[in-house]
Amino acid sequence: MSFSLSSRALSGPRRRSLLVGAAGAGLLAGCSSGGPGSDGGDGASQVERARARVARDSEGLLERYDLVIAAHPDLASLLEPLRAEVVRHAKAFGGAKGAGGRGASASPSGSPSASPTTSASPVPEDPGAALTELAAAERKLADTRAKALLGVPGELARLMASVAASGAGHAYVLTEGAK
Repeated sequence: MSFSLSSRALSGPRRRSLLVGAAGAGLLAGCSSGGPGSDGGDGASQVERARARVARDSEGLLERYDLVIAAHPDLASLLEPLRAEVVRHAKAFGGAKGAGGRGASASPSGSPSASPTTSASPVPEDPGAALTELAAAERKLADTRAKALLGVPGELARLMASVAASGAGHAYVLTEGAK
């Protein structure tokens, strides 16, 4: 079977490359991590803290999506499917119990504080700039998760790798949408 390459020049890294790279890092970390309880008994609380932090990060990103959609309703058709994925990510880590709309921040750690990232910066007036900013937030969060998965045990590492890969894909879609 022969595969032909498109003659069209690509403007950045291929989506497949981003996804495979992040997923590969997760598999390596998942394979090399010890199982629960292999860290002297504190593993369960460490895993729960990591899971809660990742859920809060997803909830903060969800709030950012809501702000961009509210400021630029014409971008809703592009952003709603990505936002729905962010809701699923938050739920996978135990957060966003009621993530149907704004302010749906349920912190599994019991911490009353929400992610400060959404209130710190307003949404740019230019739709392209808003997408670029959202892509940067997705990329930063994907990178953070890819690094953090090295410190958690197998199953959580695999989930974090999958969500990091998805976030990298979101960043790519948002970057292309900003053009």
